[in-house]
Amino acid sequence: MAGARDVKRRIKSVENTRQITRTMELVATSKLKKATDRVRAARPYGDSVVSIVEKICSPDFVEKFPLLRKPTECNKAAVLLLTADRGLAGGFNANLIKETNNLLANLKESGTDTNLHIVGKKGIAYFRFRDYPIASEVVDVGDSPSAKTAGNIIAPLGEDFSSGEIDAVYVVSSEFRSAMSTPPTVLNLLPIEPTDGNHKSDEFILTPTAEIILQTLLPLYLRNTLYRALVENVAAEQGARRTAMKNATDNAGDVLEHLTRTYNRARQGQITQEIAEIVGGAAALE
Repeated sequence: MAGARDVKRRIKSVENTRQITRTMELVATSKLKKATDRVRAARPYGDSVVSIVEKICSPDFVEKFPLLRKPTECNKAAVLLLTADRGLAGGFNANLIKETNNLLANLKESGTDTNLHIVGKKGIAYFRFRDYPIASEVVDVGDSPSAKTAGNIIAPLGEDFSSGEIDAVYVVSSEFRSAMSTPPTVLNLLPIEPTDGNHKSDEFILTPTAEIILQTLLPLYLRNTLYRALVENVAAEQGARRTAMKNATDNAGDVLEHLTRTYNRARQGQITQEIAEIVGGAAALE
């Protein structure tokens, strides 16, 4: 009966594992709902800020606002990678890291030096293990990132761009389309690219002046663009974790079904053997 006992022990272990994955699935579902609400709330305002900045930005303002400068060539770029602090989210972190590696390789081929900035423990652990130089690290952003946190992360990069130390800023994050579709994307945050058919600033009637508007909007543009990327990244993480935990729960159910059949066969064989021994003993006594 040792075989049956081992199978029964495995059944108990898989049941405990399934209970854990099921609980994590429910927690991720709850967090996903809150994260999705934050994404929906951030998109309209973020789109409006980006649209206004791209429409009224003009070469006339470059001297007053270095964030609007257009480098003739990109000699050095900053790459900001957004990952999660936790795992158990399927290929979420791996896909972001792969996209970052591709971007770094492409920039290197084009002769552009790079500074790597990472948000999230998973990305930091990956590049530390490979001894890749990391310019800055941010952890514990949490499941509810704030605009203040986004501002603290992006402000040094904006200053480096304004001073000419870097010529471009790229953000690697996940685009939240749905809980099942969260592809990694690369956002060229700086320099600011005007929309097609860009208008001159004097074609608008602006109150207050365009200079005053840009003085307020440019920092908001950077902060809110990164904030939107952070909240979408969190939503994508929770969607990936829910999917991964659901798959793990379903797989545990399949394993339990197989182990239960194995246990029943072993138990049935033991019972048959015991009956045969009893019948044989009774026949020997006659």
